[in-house]
Amino acid sequence: MGTASGVADIRSPVGRVPGLLVAPAVIGALLMVIPLLGLVARTPWTELVGILTSAGTGQSLGLSLLTATLATLVALILGVPLAVVLARPGLPGAGLLRALVTVPLVLPPVVGGVALFAARGRTGLRGAPAYELTGWALPFSTAAVVVAQTFVAMPFLVLGVEGALRGLDDRLLDAAATLGATPWHTFWTITLPLVRPGLVSGAVLAWARALGEFGATITFAGNFPGTTRTLPLQVYTSLQSDAATAIGLSMIMLAVSIMVLVAARGRWGRAW
Repeated sequence: MGTASGVADIRSPVGRVPGLLVAPAVIGALLMVIPLLGLVARTPWTELVGILTSAGTGQSLGLSLLTATLATLVALILGVPLAVVLARPGLPGAGLLRALVTVPLVLPPVVGGVALFAARGRTGLRGAPAYELTGWALPFSTAAVVVAQTFVAMPFLVLGVEGALRGLDDRLLDAAATLGATPWHTFWTITLPLVRPGLVSGAVLAWARALGEFGATITFAGNFPGTTRTLPLQVYTSLQSDAATAIGLSMIMLAVSIMVLVAARGRWGRAW
């Protein structure tokens, strides 16, 4: 009996939490939850339908959904191959490349916007030649919103997929190669299905991050109604003159984010 109980305690980390950690854990949980409860308490529920159906909200919400989805698609197209490369054992410079790819996770978003300007603005590293050749500049356009969102969101996808790839059993891939499968066939029929939970969870997190992006967007794309004013920028704009509307819009964003994350966790919880 004693042995069984001891085994149960070892396998259950919750049962082994030191008492001194409980209070900080509670304080930490309250630190995260109380602001959300404050938002719920201050939400003008009777005006929420009107706020949601207003022209400005509908326009910014539609733009946010469109650009976040496009940014996630770009992240999938570019991020999955990047994760495969990073997960390759013995890749020279993999540590440095991984650090550079994950920098947007810790970089202040407004600095990310400045970096995008330095690279793709009219006088930027890559923007200047394109502007001289075509007369078109990327900043302050809807495409700039997608680029800014991709820049800050793709690391979530890359890290999720790379982690899933590193957890694969190499013997399955070796067996496929022994049977004559090409690298592409092995990737498409074996690797991709096995990492699907990590891929989906990474894509969901990338989409949610793109949906909530503010700093890089307002710096690189501006805040123009119908063109670059996404829902977070609409919240910022409303806060200058109408706090109730800003709170209502914030509640809408909170609800969308929670629904997406809960739905993803419910179906792909093993990858979280």
